[in-house]
Amino acid sequence: MSTLSLITGSTLGGAEYVADHLAELLEDNGHQAEIINQAEFSELDQDAIWLIICSTHGAGDFPDNFLPFVAELTQQQPDLNDVKFAVIALGDSNYDTFCAAGKKIEGLLLSLGASQLGERLDIDVSETPVPEEPAEAWFNNWKNLIAD
Repeated sequence: MSTLSLITGSTLGGAEYVADHLAELLEDNGHQAEIINQAEFSELDQDAIWLIICSTHGAGDFPDNFLPFVAELTQQQPDLNDVKFAVIALGDSNYDTFCAAGKKIEGLLLSLGASQLGERLDIDVSETPVPEEPAEAWFNNWKNLIAD
């Protein structure tokens, strides 16, 4: 089965809760899952599938724990042609920057040559107070894309 790195960008913990829940589901489905809450590009396994779970902070910004990872990617501009990824974005639709951080990291990874597995999931925390629920529904469809 597949190996996945669940890379979180979280301010209030929502993305981390989603990562914890999805890691359990992945392992129940025979996959290996590692949760990374302070990602450093140089230490990431580029053979693993990257599942980015990122909330939007402030005016469309990345959470503080995610900024170093984004800075590394932006400054180094690495060739990510061998990287496969998916994005789960958390945000509040009451703001015009709804899920902006998730959209930005998706665009950055694509611009560096990474291949996206499936559509980005945008979770509206103003309508879904338990973000693990829509993440699980998304996962049940998405898991077919990672089956070996």
